[in-house]
Amino acid sequence: MINLTIDGVQIEAKEGQSILSAAREHGIHIPTLCFLEKINEIGSCRICVVEVEGMNKLVTACNTKVKAGMNITTDSPAVIESRKNTLHLLMAEHKTNCFKCIKNGACELQAMAREYGIDVPNFKSSHGDVQHEPFDAHPFLSYDPGLCIQCQRCISTCAKATGRHALSLERNGARVYVKVPFGEGWENSLCESCGNCAQACPTGALTIKRRKNYREWEVKKVRTTCPHCATGCQMDLYVKDGKIVDVQGADGPSNHNLLCVKGRSGSFDFVDCDARIRYPLIKNKETGEFERATWDEALNLVASKFSEIRNQYGGEALAGFACSRSTNEDIYMLQKMVRTAFKSNNTDNCARV
Repeated sequence: MINLTIDGVQIEAKEGQSILSAAREHGIHIPTLCFLEKINEIGSCRICVVEVEGMNKLVTACNTKVKAGMNITTDSPAVIESRKNTLHLLMAEHKTNCFKCIKNGACELQAMAREYGIDVPNFKSSHGDVQHEPFDAHPFLSYDPGLCIQCQRCISTCAKATGRHALSLERNGARVYVKVPFGEGWENSLCESCGNCAQACPTGALTIKRRKNYREWEVKKVRTTCPHCATGCQMDLYVKDGKIVDVQGADGPSNHNLLCVKGRSGSFDFVDCDARIRYPLIKNKETGEFERATWDEALNLVASKFSEIRNQYGGEALAGFACSRSTNEDIYMLQKMVRTAFKSNNTDNCARV
């Protein structure tokens, strides 16, 4: 551990730790736009700059390591002016149709501009009024270049977190832009449609299309576990007017904000599906038709049939198999039931996701 000072407060930090990490551990706020811990620490947005005594320029807190005796200021006049100028430059190249943007209320750039009191950028775009058509042939994802701030969070997430490398940073003359596989022919790309890039995007540039159905202030978030496999990914369901309208990866121990395409785009639509079976059905032997039953009726019927088979043929005539979507706890309970109630050791589960 080493000692340093941030905004007049003496703190301890781990050797090799970044200024940003040390500050956050001690409740000191340093704003960021491009930073994602262990994923995107390139300091490209320049919003996290701080002043370090003895250094002749501002440094990025996200990737500058702490040193013993450092005296750091996070909100000096020079730091505030630098952040404001950076925001003015970003806003000059950014469409300002915030009311129409589906990330309105959840846009980190919008929140940052509000924090620093910026309504209209001081600079004009170096590219004039060039309009960029969105790339939206993809069934789930859309990309609007006019809202991109080139923070590269999407690129790093795709490369480092999901391992796909489907996105890249390209140059067209003097302009740098993110190349995405969401136009025509997207199905032949490396994209797996997981949407982790959209969750990482701090603006409305890269979005899940269903976000158009709600705004952030209209929903409540409900933490749950993804039902698709036994990995146990944590997710937040976005609920509007009693219906699930979206899902975002949460920081669970097995997924750390990431989801696969099934978890993000196939984990909740069935909840309100008209074809969903919502109660037990027992076949009427006379008509051959399934009829609605109570849970007690259904469970008693199943238990009695299992008991008949076990009593007549022995426990080895029965077996229990858990599916790959079951959690560890559910699988444990199933094998316990098979061994104790069925009197059988014939139990297995599909762990092949």
